[in-house]
Amino acid sequence: MTKVLLIARRELGAYLRSPAGYIIASLMLLLDGILFYLDPFRLGRGALGRGAKLSSDVLEGFFFNASGVTMLACVLFSMRLLAEERQTGTIVLLYTSPVSEREVVLGKYLSALALFAVMTLLTVYMPALIFVNGKVSIGHILSGYLGLLLLGSATLSIGLFASSLTRIQVLAAILATAMVALMLLLWVIGQATDEPFSEVLASLALHNRRFLPFQKGIVEVANVGYYLAVSYVFLLATSKVLESRRWR
Repeated sequence: MTKVLLIARRELGAYLRSPAGYIIASLMLLLDGILFYLDPFRLGRGALGRGAKLSSDVLEGFFFNASGVTMLACVLFSMRLLAEERQTGTIVLLYTSPVSEREVVLGKYLSALALFAVMTLLTVYMPALIFVNGKVSIGHILSGYLGLLLLGSATLSIGLFASSLTRIQVLAAILATAMVALMLLLWVIGQATDEPFSEVLASLALHNRRFLPFQKGIVEVANVGYYLAVSYVFLLATSKVLESRRWR
């Protein structure tokens, strides 16, 4: 575990020394702020023009918009994790150091997850603003943020896997975006198929059925387990890719 933390600290230092980390974080916060400001104003009066939205609806809209920003930010955060190592040749140092592939993968993943968690928590003032003119449940807020963190952790693992496949960061981002998009569209594909395949595909979709309960303030064990399982599968796949490259 000490080796994992050392790798994570090294990666965090690399993020903090690079302007890219600050740019991605600033972009994430800016988009969240813009969407939070515009959504209640644009949709709050609704098509029927009946006045402001309910506070819970505003909060659900925030988490829905933030989930899209989360996936975008996590793809950008993760694209450099392994691709940059291969591009600069420092991956050789990792292969020859006394650390396992799983420790490398876990350390890099934890560094990106920690940075993403901090950036996500910095947006907490937005839901807090709802209390100025409305009232929402603290549990609803906590549920939504738990969903964002779980969705982000799954997306980071997908991005890390994509980063292990190439030495070009932009290509890693494109691959990660394609994989995330495919997992988002599984529920659409499921609607075009018959049972039992439609149910299986819908349950595997990254967002639709899995995130919406968190957005509404409902925490279901099955959805928590789904995101943890996705993270585990892609982290395991990434470690296998590194193992295969070590012996080439």
